[in-house]
Amino acid sequence: MKTLEKIDYKKFIFPVLLGLVFWFTAPIRPAGVTVQAWHMLAIFIATIVGCITLPIAISGVTLIGFTLTICLGLVPLADKVVNGKLIEKGAINAFANSSAWLIVMAFMISRGIVKTGLGRRISLYFIKWFGQKSLGLGYAIGAIDLIVSPATPSNGARAGGVVYPLIESLAETYDSKPNDPSRKKMGAYLIFTEFQVNIITSSLFMTACAPNLIAVALAGKAGVTLTWMQWFMAALVPAAICLLVIPYFVYKIYPPEVKETPNAKEWANKQLEELGKATLPEKMMAIIFVITLALWMLSSTLGIDATLIAFISVVLLLLTGVLTPKDILGETGAWNILIWLSILVFMAEKLTQFGFIGWLSTTISSSMKGGNWLITLIILALVLFYTHYLFASATAHNSAMFLPLLTVAIAAGAPKVMAAQFLALFSAIMGSTTHYSSTASSVLSSTGYVKQSEWWKMSFIFGIFYILVYGVIGLGWMKVIGMW
Repeated sequence: MKTLEKIDYKKFIFPVLLGLVFWFTAPIRPAGVTVQAWHMLAIFIATIVGCITLPIAISGVTLIGFTLTICLGLVPLADKVVNGKLIEKGAINAFANSSAWLIVMAFMISRGIVKTGLGRRISLYFIKWFGQKSLGLGYAIGAIDLIVSPATPSNGARAGGVVYPLIESLAETYDSKPNDPSRKKMGAYLIFTEFQVNIITSSLFMTACAPNLIAVALAGKAGVTLTWMQWFMAALVPAAICLLVIPYFVYKIYPPEVKETPNAKEWANKQLEELGKATLPEKMMAIIFVITLALWMLSSTLGIDATLIAFISVVLLLLTGVLTPKDILGETGAWNILIWLSILVFMAEKLTQFGFIGWLSTTISSSMKGGNWLITLIILALVLFYTHYLFASATAHNSAMFLPLLTVAIAAGAPKVMAAQFLALFSAIMGSTTHYSSTASSVLSSTGYVKQSEWWKMSFIFGIFYILVYGVIGLGWMKVIGMW
């Protein structure tokens, strides 16, 4: 007998009440804010809170907000044309967002890496090369995450689908079990190392984490364009420093009981033997992957949009038979992101268009008048980082705070591109805060290898380290490459 899908209606209560409060307080709204802007804010806030409470999946929550925006008359569904002249763009244009489509196509590329087995083969080689000692295994885990991150826009899929199965197998090799004192032998160290490295790789590439694309799209609403190569160059030095030292820091602060790991190399060799020689699909995937990365790096020079490059890559994967149309249709995570990312960016755009973001920026800036823009920017970055303790979704967090903070920074006198990039990097490293801070942290913390108290304590320490590296060295590096 078929039944209805289970929905937790109680989790709708707070978002709906909050939205209604804002909607019906329009008569006492601040001066300078239109009724239209205030009503849009009410729907946006209700949607963001719904993305946090999650009565249904995030795509469903955002679709409700999107539909209400149209039904309540704030935006027409289709383009409004009078006498052949476009008066107002319709809400349906939300799904033409290039940043959302870039991440969808990147998901497809990631699917090819997993489907062909290329990701696993690369991972096993790194374990073979660096697996003589447990410290070497930490660096191997980092290298695996780094290699696949440019084309894996879900840090949760990267941590849970590519790296964790290897960690689990290695932990079993050394009889290290979750929720057991033996977890400290090897599993706990590798899990926490992967979590920290995943944060760094998420910051290094624009396409390594979904919230990055939200930052890029919202920066565009403030008139700032961030390119793939520009992002990579800005993050290169701070991320490289962190990738070099973090596995060692974890090893010293949270050491494994097993120090020598000759079995890891033997295990990797055995696994590689079972895989056999690289297959034709793996080779084709590797070639297209390299071409994609090269084109993304040269996109500004060649004048090719990063999203178009991603589309070309997916077409090549289809034409070579690496992927099938069924694979494309079956990548539900990608289509899920297309829905919620497009809608959240659309709502933020309307808040800007209706004047709310401009009013908020002017109001905050006037209260900070006369202050140094660099100090203001650093304070805003710290606000973005530490308020993530209140969020279980980097998506909701960035959607709610990135654009307002960016507009304040620009109004304070910060260079537009530099301010957007700096805040975007902090929106990536803020995932280091808690065990619920991102999909990756939720996946890894639920394995039972690291206690929650350990997770919070060490994450706080590493968070300070990231703030210093990205906030001091990162700013200095941006100065060197001419971003300010």
